[in-house]
Amino acid sequence: MYLILFVLNDPEKVEKVLSAWEQAGVGGVTILPSTGLGRIRQKQGLRDDLPLLPSLEDFYRHEADISHTLFSLVETESLVDKVIAATEQAVGDLNLPGNGILAVLPVVRLQGLIKSRPDSDE
Repeated sequence: MYLILFVLNDPEKVEKVLSAWEQAGVGGVTILPSTGLGRIRQKQGLRDDLPLLPSLEDFYRHEADISHTLFSLVETESLVDKVIAATEQAVGDLNLPGNGILAVLPVVRLQGLIKSRPDSDE
């Protein structure tokens, strides 16, 4: 099993990447708003107008100022290859600046992933 992490700076491409990952065979994706050291140093990443306990809606007011970190677990290396190809088809060559950063990590232990509910017929 592998963990795919993708940091996408362009919020307009999130839907395109999600569709590409689904078509490649990814079953689920978690998306988090994120920022990096460069934006913090430029004072774009930290906002002083957010409440102490912000809601997701608070982050979306300035969606263009944040990155999105997508992550998913996939079972095979061949699916990893499909996801990388689908990602590059959606955003462009990942070796070019500004298209995002993708990392793949092997998962050596996994607990808590339930593929079907106990009450289902699967």
